[in-house]
Formats: sequence, C-alpha cells, structure tokens
Amino acid sequence: MTLNFNFVDSIILEDDFVLLRSLQESDVENLLEISLNEPETWKYSLVGADGKENLINYIQSAVKAREAKKEFPFIVFDKKSQKYAGSTRFYDINLDFKTLQLGYTWYGSAFRGTGLNKHCKFLLLQFAFETLGLERVEFRADNNNERSIAAMKSIGCKVEGVLRSNMPTAEDGIRRDSIVLSILRNEWFGEVKEKLKQKL
Repeated sequence: MTLNFNFVDSIILEDDFVLLRSLQESDVENLLEISLNEPETWKYSLVGADGKENLINYIQSAVKAREAKKEFPFIVFDKKSQKYAGSTRFYDINLDFKTLQLGYTWYGSAFRGTGLNKHCKFLLLQFAFETLGLERVEFRADNNNERSIAAMKSIGCKVEGVLRSNMPTAEDGIRRDSIVLSILRNEWFGEVKEKLKQKL
C-alpha cells in the first residue's frame, strides 16, 4: 500500500518525547540559538546553518525543495525541555521506486546523546515503511563522521559500502568519501523496529 505523499500537507509525527513537524520559514527564530552558538554542528555538512544569514538560507532552500516535491524537511521539538532541538529531512524521494534518503540531521549539543535521535528515527522510519509503504530507506554520511555513523548503526542500519570522492565539502578543493547505509522493509518489520523500540 503506497499512499500518495502530499508535500503540501503539514505532517506531524510525535511520541511522548519528541514532535516533528514540517519546517517553515518562520522557524528561523526557533533554531537561531543553536545556529549562533554552535557553528561546529555543521562541521561535516556541505551546506551549514551557522549564523543567522546561513540559517535563513538553509531553511528557505529546504522549504523550496519541499515545494518542488523533492524533499520533506522537519523541525524537531524536544518535549522534555520544551525546546526546539534541530532539523532532519526526507530527500531523494522516489515513490515509483519506493525509496528515499533520510538525512540532513542535526541537533544542538544539549540534545545529543539524550535518546532524542532514536525517537526521531523511530517515528520517521515508521512513517516511511508503514504509512508510505516504502521498500528501502537510505542513509549517507561523511566517512570521517564517526559519531553520525555510530548513531546510524545503533538504530539498525546496515553498511553497504563507501562512495569514494563522492561529493565536495565546505572546505575548498577537499572532497569527501560517503558511507552508504540502509534499512529495508523486511528488516524493519523483521527486527529493526522491535530492537529500536526497546532502546527508546
């Protein structure tokens, strides 16, 4: 069962710990504190959101990508602290092939290692496999980004390989190797969902 993914609708995914909703241009204020005070958050990102101007551009381009039906960005709200924690998104969405990528994920330092990411990923994966009826969710990261790779493995992603010199980085002339990981539909229903639920 594949539902037509409506890029216009405001999607809300939530549990007792976290709420994800569609990222809006008005969210600049909600994420500004992290943007101004924690520029290292985007160390491995090609497009950073550090500083107000970069954050405005980052959010505007994310919203445009949603309007073009290419991506679906979310803002992440931490219910425990009642604060906005960061952002994540579906991208490279191919409903004909029943695949998408999950990434552009970042959180302020106060929200890392708190279990927030696992709650977010559970809700996003559940939506991808159970509401959209997808067959595969792919993840990519800079092959040097150990924290990100460890986080992906801990939610049940399987490593597929490394794409060498896959894309540029924010540093001039330096390209990155991208590690590719994924979760398949049968893995989600077979074990990943249950194991991840036990970690929440």
